Amino acid sequence: MAHTRRALSGRDAAGAGALALAVNLACAGIGAGIGALVGALVPLMLAGFGLGFFIGMGVVIRRFSDV
Repeated sequence: MAHTRRALSGRDAAGAGALALAVNLACAGIGAGIGALVGALVPLMLAGFGLGFFIGMGVVIRRFSDV
């Protein structure tokens, strides 16, 4: 039996964007926290932000793969 995809709505797009942003900011916060402990706040915060982008995209792809 063929699996049919449902149409993407504005609500799905907003949810995907909010999820990606939340993951990105969480990773930046983790990086900032580790950076504060070791004395390199800004570099590790920026590294966490950059890494968070890719992790966020992976989370969104996995969460919304059925859409």
